[in-house]
Amino acid sequence: MESVALPRPLVNRLLADAQAHPEEEVCGLVGARDGHATSLYPVPNVSDDPGRLFDMDPKALIDAMRTLRERGESLFAIYHSHPHAPAVPSAEDLRQAAYPDAVYLIVSLNTEGVLEMRAWRLREGEAEEIELELEEMLDEEA
Repeated sequence: MESVALPRPLVNRLLADAQAHPEEEVCGLVGARDGHATSLYPVPNVSDDPGRLFDMDPKALIDAMRTLRERGESLFAIYHSHPHAPAVPSAEDLRQAAYPDAVYLIVSLNTEGVLEMRAWRLREGEAEEIELELEEMLDEEA
């Protein structure tokens, strides 16, 4: 199974963002340098049904991608939360997946007292799980 590593500070920020909005899907991007995840770029969810779907704000998404490139980063992952569902891609997630080389991170708030985060490759309507590893230290803060 393919695996990816994420620095713990970045994971903690992502999970805190999901917990801060327990009734709506949060979403955003993860930037990387040299294949290592380095930065989190939250993007507002402008979906008409944010408790069940995410739709990244187009202007904020373009701004996040521009900042990522200006910082010398590449797109590493796209993340979103599932407030009331498992950390498994939905049919809509599979339909919307437009970046086959990106990792898709899904955080579930659907478990009692515990957050679940899983990583996926979404390609051609199929989901393949990726093993997720936590890195304790990073040269620079995430």
